[in-house]
Amino acid sequence: MTQFKDKANLIWEVADLLRGDYKQSDYGKVILPMTVLRRLDCVLAPNKQKVLDYLPKVEKLSESAKDLTLNKIAKANFHNRSQFDFAKLVADPNHIAANLRNHINGYSASAREIIEYFNFDDQIERMDDPKADILFQVVQKFAEIDLADMDTMQMGYVFEDLIRRFAEQSNETAGEHFTPREVIKLMVNVLFNGDNQALTQAGIVKTLYDPACGTGGMLSIGEQHLKDFNAQAKLEVFGQEINPESYAICKSDMLIKGQNPANIKFGNTFTVDGLREERFDYMLSNPPFGVDWKKAAKTIKDEYQNLGFAGRFGAGLPRINDGSLLFLQHMISKMKLAEDGGSRIGIVFNGSPLFTGQAGNGESNIRQWIIENDWLEAIIALPDQLFYNTGISTYIWILNNNKNEQRRDKIQLINATGVKDEEFVKEGKLDFNRFWEKMPRSLGNKRKKIVENGETKGIGYITKLYGDFEENEFVKILPNKFFGYWRITVEQPLKAENGNIITARGENPKPDTQLRDYENIPFLQKDKGDPNGKLIPQSIDEYFNREVKPHLPDAWIDEKKTKTGYEINFTKYFYEFKPLRSLAEIKTDILALEASSLELEKTVLED
Repeated sequence: MTQFKDKANLIWEVADLLRGDYKQSDYGKVILPMTVLRRLDCVLAPNKQKVLDYLPKVEKLSESAKDLTLNKIAKANFHNRSQFDFAKLVADPNHIAANLRNHINGYSASAREIIEYFNFDDQIERMDDPKADILFQVVQKFAEIDLADMDTMQMGYVFEDLIRRFAEQSNETAGEHFTPREVIKLMVNVLFNGDNQALTQAGIVKTLYDPACGTGGMLSIGEQHLKDFNAQAKLEVFGQEINPESYAICKSDMLIKGQNPANIKFGNTFTVDGLREERFDYMLSNPPFGVDWKKAAKTIKDEYQNLGFAGRFGAGLPRINDGSLLFLQHMISKMKLAEDGGSRIGIVFNGSPLFTGQAGNGESNIRQWIIENDWLEAIIALPDQLFYNTGISTYIWILNNNKNEQRRDKIQLINATGVKDEEFVKEGKLDFNRFWEKMPRSLGNKRKKIVENGETKGIGYITKLYGDFEENEFVKILPNKFFGYWRITVEQPLKAENGNIITARGENPKPDTQLRDYENIPFLQKDKGDPNGKLIPQSIDEYFNREVKPHLPDAWIDEKKTKTGYEINFTKYFYEFKPLRSLAEIKTDILALEASSLELEKTVLED
């Protein structure tokens, strides 16, 4: 872990050369592509000369045949035919721009495309301009940084750390955050937990998809997790990313690891689905929180209106200023049929998708569609201050369209926010518990981290809570219908000054709009005759006659306006009422405080 920080610090120091010629917010335009180039150069170094020696033998082959042949010589999914590596670039400072371009053009097509997404040629020209004249110094600095000893996971950390720093420099919004690795590991653990037996099969091939894949952290950790669990298993990864720099980093990572970089698509997932016909076994994502979808509004609304459930957004559209549930609907459209084994989804949201939107509105309709289809399997509440660029509380949703018998028609809620537990109090301070610990120093807004080791805390403990599927102080298991309700419109009669009810046509009472009210009636209620509070169905009429009529005997329900809604008030379900202290206890404390004050006053006067 220390090694990746040391490398990131070395790379960050190169930014000192850019001061004065670049704004701080533009440092990433140079540092990120140079880091990718240096990483590729280090990976190819052991076999670079062999590739150059073999070049004459492939002169007459087609470009595609040349690529395949030279990739084998390079022992990678890519190669470089240029005579220049970083050592030779530094050896000829007078021709640094031309030689660097030659080096970049020497990469095979898949790697060269990655660099093109950085628009790096513009930066070469800018740094080589006599006014700046810093290109050679930048290349020289990177040549001194050895990235050959970094595995792909460590390089992922390096890129994540650099991007976080650049994001802070450019004051990006809270929604543009990056997923901490321990959160991804937790999501992967839980996602694969239900399929552990199937994943032990030799030679098994599974697919994993992230529609907002960023630099590929979720895909990388998913792949590594499956390899650790079963070395004979293969996980093919797919993704799409809208940010060019993040896309290029992700694709370079896939290239180096031997994955198919063509599986990573560029562009807006909502407007151009790069993997339209594909279906996946697993899906993971951490889409931006609270980011609007105005730019894609026309395409999304057209699909919703013209295709309905034949498209991706048939269940409804959320508010324009938060596209979170659009991502989830998109992922659901990528699920395999249950009879083909089904699919499992893990996605990170803020609190908004749990309850935003009244009955009949977009968000509520989407929740209703998901819950009534019995796809929502679990929700895990995470502690706040867990992400780099936002301190808000977050939730992992787990969806499964092929639930086992035990989980059918139920939703598991896991409260991993950090309930204090004396067993895990550290040195008498409440800074440690079963789920998270304080970081030695904060990284942006990230002040907490989920503990990664052990079965009694952190990732292992949360995964166990999920797998055990048993209620305890941290877990609630509730039927799907528990989250549904009717929103009714309660009317009262309009009365004249003499108190007589004013009637409309047909002699029905005319409603008084000033007295109009609304009630949310849960589908289920607690059975008061059951000591355990068993949940039983209730009807609208039962509730109305019990809760409304005794107080408003003239009231009635406008049944034409009744709507069905679904919401998940997560915090409410884990709230524990703490009785107020008795008057006797309070009086005792006050008398003790008065006695203490008198004693102190006496001591002062005597002195």
